[in-house]
Amino acid sequence: MRYPVFSKKGQATTETVLLFPVLVIFILFIIKIFGLLVLSQKMNIAAFYAARRFQLQSHTTSYLQRWDQRFLIKDITNKVEDYLGVNNPGTKRLLSVRDVKLNFDRSGTWTVMTLTVNTRPPRIKFLCDYDKLQLCQNDMKCLKGFDFLCETGGQLQVIKYIGPNERVLPYTRPEGQ
Repeated sequence: MRYPVFSKKGQATTETVLLFPVLVIFILFIIKIFGLLVLSQKMNIAAFYAARRFQLQSHTTSYLQRWDQRFLIKDITNKVEDYLGVNNPGTKRLLSVRDVKLNFDRSGTWTVMTLTVNTRPPRIKFLCDYDKLQLCQNDMKCLKGFDFLCETGGQLQVIKYIGPNERVLPYTRPEGQ
């Protein structure tokens, strides 16, 4: 039995030409939306780093707390901004970061560290071409989402509570005394 022989020299380019722009739009949409997810994960990691470093290197005496304000907090803020990509224009645009604020509040027993990131709206073109009121029909969640995606951006915040610096004394064996 003989099978018909088909020539496999060429590929039909119609599908490729028609589907390529749709694929590119879909990939850009996914990258912009998941950029916010990546930003929130990076914020949690940066907040843990900042809280732990502040816990281990900060001081309790008022004289040395001035050093904490002048050097330690500025250095931690610079490292957090660098990790979040504020200094890199490509990462800043991909994650839609506008600015980063790091605040340490020592007023209570626990130090409260707040990492706040203001974001630009991702402005996905084909989502923002529609009329907001007609699209959402007075649904408040839809209006907030539309405002976040197309007009105002948003504010993401991570709060960490830092306990006092309780460095453990090194263990000494009883027979070593």
